[in-house]
Amino acid sequence: MILAWYTARKFLRSFGLVLGSFWGILFLIGLVEEVRKLDEDATFTRAVVLSLLNIPETLYTIMPLVMLLGAVVLFLNLARSSELVVMRASGRSALGILISPLLTALVLGGLLISVGNPMVSATQNRYDELSQTDGTRDVVSVGRNGVWMRQSAVYKDSAGVQRSGQAVISAARANGDATSLYDVSFLVLDGDNLAVRRIVADRAVLEKGHWRLFNAKDWPLGRSTNPERDASTSSQLTVATSLTASSIRDSFGAPSSIPLWQLPAFIDTLDAAGFSALKHRVWFQMELAQPLMMMAMVLLAAGFTMRPTRFGGIGKRVLLALIAGLGVFFLRNVAQVLGDSGQIPILLAAWAPPGIAVMFSIALLLHLEDG
Repeated sequence: MILAWYTARKFLRSFGLVLGSFWGILFLIGLVEEVRKLDEDATFTRAVVLSLLNIPETLYTIMPLVMLLGAVVLFLNLARSSELVVMRASGRSALGILISPLLTALVLGGLLISVGNPMVSATQNRYDELSQTDGTRDVVSVGRNGVWMRQSAVYKDSAGVQRSGQAVISAARANGDATSLYDVSFLVLDGDNLAVRRIVADRAVLEKGHWRLFNAKDWPLGRSTNPERDASTSSQLTVATSLTASSIRDSFGAPSSIPLWQLPAFIDTLDAAGFSALKHRVWFQMELAQPLMMMAMVLLAAGFTMRPTRFGGIGKRVLLALIAGLGVFFLRNVAQVLGDSGQIPILLAAWAPPGIAVMFSIALLLHLEDG
């Protein structure tokens, strides 16, 4: 037990060292990028804040590689100090020595998805808010009562002069990418957020540069003393828009912007509104597989670097460990893309890469095990 605690503490120190190094590098890179994007009215403090808010998302993405490097540092330190030789001489097998680092990686993986994931979601959303310099940006949201959108709009005031405002769009349901809305309502607001126009339609289809509305009724709220009397109906009506199919997809937000434990409810909401939640389901399962991925990275590092220094070739073994870790990381990303597109089952996309890494690492350790 004492040896297990000792190994766990050394692993935590190695992991913290690698994590701190990556944090510092990412902060400097992000700070340079934010300073480059500063406008005349922005301050250096704003660049620092934005850089700090952007670091958690990047670190979270590469956390498996950080775990791999932390494990490599651990095993190299144990080998150089001959502690690894002493552990083996005491009768412990390689897999027995690995129990403590693996349990530590499992706990870190659990903390990553239970604490780190909501923190990353919060900082990412805050970064998106602060980095927006235009207060009239397009927004799309999905709720139990349907789909809501906001876009820039142009309207005519009482003098017939065109003005810029906002349009709030609500629909009872939509197709998979929100380019077709049903039972839709458009409410155009002026600069003071006062309603100046209202349109309802059976259906709205997004085309290039405009919405095409079918069976629409249009009320001129801002230019009429009796909007109902002056309302007009038409079988087809076009309303200019800055929205595109890609911008609508992006406005839903990446699955990573939603805290993990809120994802199931959000997925149900997407299904109820008629949207495809496949990408969110894949992300949810991949997040649940994070602890297994962390353990796989520790096993990979052990398979290549858990050898006494007298065998030589340290640099080569470290390089092989990094290549193997990057290979698993790449395989995981490819599986996610295939899962998002529906080409492979969700569970296979999420759990196969860490499972393959674990089996490969255990096979390598058993092959190299000499006692």
